[in-house]
Amino acid sequence: MAIIEIYTQAFCPYCSRAVSLLRRKGLSFTEIHAPRGSAARRTAIDRSGGQTTVPQIFIDGRSIGGCNELLALDHAGKLDSVLGV
Repeated sequence: MAIIEIYTQAFCPYCSRAVSLLRRKGLSFTEIHAPRGSAARRTAIDRSGGQTTVPQIFIDGRSIGGCNELLALDHAGKLDSVLGV
């Protein structure tokens, strides 16, 4: 099973949507709270190659982008293969 990490912040509708999709699929993931200005947010920016928005989603250490990219993978039927499901 893939290791999924998602950097989020409170009251972010995109974060909520991404987390909801992961939960609906029954996936285990680590949610890392990364409010603006926090060390966790800086880590997300560094790991993603400079992306400053949340959520930032990593699968097996590889950045896949944010909510829109996650939803696009799922819609195209490619998310399960990326996850190794």
